[in-house]
Order: sequence, then structure tokens, then C-alpha cells
Amino acid sequence: MVKGGKLKTMDAFFFSGSNDAKLDEKNRFVLPQQMRYGLVEDGKLEFALGIGLGGCLAIYKKSDIAKIVKKFQENIHVAKYQKFFTFFFSTLHYTSCDKIGRITVPARLKTIAGIEKEVVVAGVLNKIEIWSKEKYDQQINAMLENNDSEINLAQMTEDAFALLSDVSEKNEQ
Repeated sequence: MVKGGKLKTMDAFFFSGSNDAKLDEKNRFVLPQQMRYGLVEDGKLEFALGIGLGGCLAIYKKSDIAKIVKKFQENIHVAKYQKFFTFFFSTLHYTSCDKIGRITVPARLKTIAGIEKEVVVAGVLNKIEIWSKEKYDQQINAMLENNDSEINLAQMTEDAFALLSDVSEKNEQ
């Protein structure tokens, strides 16, 4: 949008990219600096670490957790969600980084995600995923080689980019 002769962008921050990291003897890894910047809210580097989709861990901004909680609270008495709510919230840890950007992975979360020593830290839109390096590499290779019967990279890509046309069509109406 052009206003007053200056281009005004409407870009919002999102997480992207990936880095390999190793856990130290205290189950800590260094979160890349650019990702740390994206987690800062109200001048504070505080966030939640919990389970993610597909067997990874996820780092969520505090404001995103607040939105999740609000939505889930609307369904707190729906029986089919109770086990998930217990699992999700009992494994959710509010935390921060130490002075050099390390995050400690609680033992229970490390076990749930099958993490041993090496992880892949992946930025995925509004969250940061923490994958066992072995699991991440297996899934990426299976997609690239079309060896996963549940995942067809070409179809996934087509479906994802189709979302863009749905958004632009809605905006035009």
C-alpha cells in the first residue's frame, strides 16, 4: 500500500529456516539468535515448550498459547478432547533461554520426541519445531524420494499453494 509517497508493507513476522543443534549433558541446545528475536514479546524472551504435531516438540509464543488456551477452554467439557488436553497441558513448560541462548529440554519431552543428542530446529510460521535429527531426516528423505505412502510432496505442494488462491479469492469478494 502506498501512503504519502512511501511504500507501507503489511508483512508480519514468521519463523522459517532450520538449524542442526546438539544437546549438551544437561539437555540444553542453543536456539538460533534470529529465532530468539522472533519470540520476544513486550521486551521479554519468554515462551512455552511443549508437544507439536507429528512427533516433534514446539516452541510457542506466549501470546499464541493464550489464543490456544482461550479456544480450548471453550471445549473443556467435551469428553473427546479430555485426554488430549491432559497430555498437551501437562507437557507444556513455560521457559526462556539462558544468557547464551540455550533452552533446556525437560526429560519427559525429550522422551516423547525421541530425542537423543542431535536435533533440528525448524521455523514453521508461528512456531519453532524441535525434531530428533534422525526423525527429521527420515521424513524429509521419504518426502523427497516419494517413499511415504501418506505424503506425496508434489500433491502437498500443490494443495498448500492452492490455499493462496483461496485467500486471494476471499479478499477480492
